Amino acid sequence: MRLVDYLDKGASLDPDAPCLTTDGETRTYGEVQRLSVRVAAALAAHGVVPGDRVAVLSGNDPTAFTCVFGISRAGAVWCPINPRNEASENRELLDLFGCVALIYQASFEPLVAKIRSELPALRVAVCLESDFSDFLAQGDVDLPAADDLAMIVGTGGTTGRPKGVELTGANLEAMTAITLMSYPWPDRPVYLALAPLTHAAGVLCFPVLARGGEIVIMRKPDVAAFIALIEQHGVTHTFLPPTLIYMVLAHPTLDAADLSSLQCFWYGAAPMSAARLQEALRRIGPMAQLFGQTEAPMMISTMAPADHYLLDGSVAVTRLSSAGRPSPLVTVAIMGPEGDLLPRGATGEIVCRGSLVMRGYHRDPAATAAASAHGWHHTGDIGYLDDDNYLFIVDRAKDMVITGGFNVYSTEVEQTLMQHPAVQDCAVIGLPDDKWGERVTAVLQLRAGATADKAEIAAFVKERLGSVKTPKQIEIWDDLPRSKVGKILKVDLRTRLSPGR
Repeated sequence: MRLVDYLDKGASLDPDAPCLTTDGETRTYGEVQRLSVRVAAALAAHGVVPGDRVAVLSGNDPTAFTCVFGISRAGAVWCPINPRNEASENRELLDLFGCVALIYQASFEPLVAKIRSELPALRVAVCLESDFSDFLAQGDVDLPAADDLAMIVGTGGTTGRPKGVELTGANLEAMTAITLMSYPWPDRPVYLALAPLTHAAGVLCFPVLARGGEIVIMRKPDVAAFIALIEQHGVTHTFLPPTLIYMVLAHPTLDAADLSSLQCFWYGAAPMSAARLQEALRRIGPMAQLFGQTEAPMMISTMAPADHYLLDGSVAVTRLSSAGRPSPLVTVAIMGPEGDLLPRGATGEIVCRGSLVMRGYHRDPAATAAASAHGWHHTGDIGYLDDDNYLFIVDRAKDMVITGGFNVYSTEVEQTLMQHPAVQDCAVIGLPDDKWGERVTAVLQLRAGATADKAEIAAFVKERLGSVKTPKQIEIWDDLPRSKVGKILKVDLRTRLSPGR
């Protein structure tokens, strides 16, 4: 399926049903479909041909999201550009992808003006607020027989030069199929999108559209509005990274809100504290985990709301630290350093196979070969499968701390720190140490109004994990550096705490 096929499928169920709702205004499936046709016709009139790359630079916006389907209808390839990137990174991505057209919001006019002269392939630039009406064209557009490439997504560049992940229609169809078979769905779901549509929140729209559901788009993060919209629109599905879920749990309006419509509150994109997850199950309701990455979008493993509980109705506490079970259309294994597959219970790199896995890195055969060594996709995560086939991620390979000859998994220490009543969020890294090689270092963000003694926190961890895993250095900061999707940037922590490293 092409991306536009999900929209057309929803429209076939009822063209007058609500499709995109923002700020109280709703566009029906028929309206979104007709606008996508005009966008496709306009792209073709401006010389865009099947296979060309077309970028969208926008915050969460219904018109910008509709353009995604126009791009697909024209047979072109969608290149989502993160609006939170620096100008230099966006220029690098647009150049890497070879984009011939760019559709953007007026707020990014200065950025576009700054980089456009450095993008010789970019022939068309359309501002949604000023140029869009003149850009649109009339005319029917037949879906062309085009290459299966559906989108190219930047990896972000937090660990070096960004790469472009090539995702095909088959990749996204596998993701959609897994989503539909792994979680509960009503006939007409209502999905609330607060997280960026350029990332997980965007691709999770495709299964919603396939069922003719409504997508409520929030233009900017607002926790109070997020909670209110669940009740107001009878939201059944939503997604947030753990950092934002912690903010929801801390908000004073949560417990008074009616969240009974929720059937599936996805969490993912970063490890979530098991202690906070228990709190979310109690105060929010049907939490649902997903684990994936840009190269294998969203659904390497899944955990439905019901799987968070045992048969007797009690919380399955051990499972809360897992990433769920491998999804139905993906094979997951644990690999040793020489490419050997390890037995159940052994710890190694998490690798996977299946139609969910990307076609490759754009114009980077060496990186593609490295990521697919031994015939498996390498996630870069360290983990193991237990006897019940639950996948446990113990760390990113690059985040493991080796101290005094012992391996310390940062996520284990983080999970313990998050059990402390004063800790809102945290990150654990290794810093150079003359005695230990690396010393376990924790950087904490405290809950609003909370105070904490570093020695007491160290004792809290030592009691639970022993002295080797106890942080030798504890820092308390007002806030932690985060990526565009809310992940804590450990590279920034290392740079600030060890500038010469």
